[in-house]
Amino acid sequence: MTLTYLLLNISTLGMTLALSFDKRVAFFRQWRALFPAIVIVGAGFILWDILFTRMGVWAFNTDFTLGLPIWGLPLEEWMFFVTVPYACVFVYACLKVYISKDYLKPISSAISYGVLIISLIVGIIHLGKWYTSTTFLVLAILMSANIWIIKPSYIGRFYVSYMVSLIPFLIVNGILTALPVVIYNDLENLGLRIGTIPVEDTAYGFILQLANVNIFEYLLSRSGTHSRTKVVTSSKISD
Repeated sequence: MTLTYLLLNISTLGMTLALSFDKRVAFFRQWRALFPAIVIVGAGFILWDILFTRMGVWAFNTDFTLGLPIWGLPLEEWMFFVTVPYACVFVYACLKVYISKDYLKPISSAISYGVLIISLIVGIIHLGKWYTSTTFLVLAILMSANIWIIKPSYIGRFYVSYMVSLIPFLIVNGILTALPVVIYNDLENLGLRIGTIPVEDTAYGFILQLANVNIFEYLLSRSGTHSRTKVVTSSKISD
C-alpha cells in the first residue's frame, strides 16, 4: 500500500482550490453550479468504471492505493471524478475571464462535426473492443446532443480549455499508467498509446470535461451567476 494515487488526487485539486478565491475569477462563487455537475456526471462515470472493472476491461494495482475499495473501486478512483473535473472546469472558468475573445468560435461547428464523425467511425469499426467502442460512441452521443439539442455558445471556449487541460490530464494519466496504478486489458482497446496512455483516454477525458461544463453552464444560467460574472468582468476590463 502506498499513497501514490491519493497524492495525485491531492496535487490535482490543491493548486486549483487555492486559486479558486482569486478576486477576478471568484470561482468559489460558482461552486453551487459546479458541485451538482460533478455529482451528476461522476455518478455515470462511477457506474461505467464499476462495470468495466468487473468485466476486466481494466484493473487497479493495490500496490499504489490505500486498499479501501468501494464497490470494487479504490477510494482514490472515486476521488478522481471529483478532483479532475474540479481542476478542468476551473481552467475553463479562468480562460473565460482572462481570454476575452472566443478564438475558435468561427470554426467551432466544424470541430464539433469532425469530432462526431470520427467518434462514430472509430466506435462502429471497433465494436468488438469494449473500451474503444463504448468511449467513442458515448462521445458521439454527447457531441450529437451538443450540436442539435444544447447548441452551446461556449463550445469554442470549451475546445480551448480542453486543449489546455489536456496537458495536466496527460501528466496525471501518464503517472497512473506508467507505474501502473491502472492496468488496461489491451484486448479491449486499440493498443495505441500516447507514451503509456491508451489513446481512448483522451476521448474519455473529453467526455468527462464536456459533460461537466454542459451541466455547469446550464446551472450557472439558471442561477443568474453567469450574468453577474459577465457584468463584473466587463466592468474590470473597462476600468
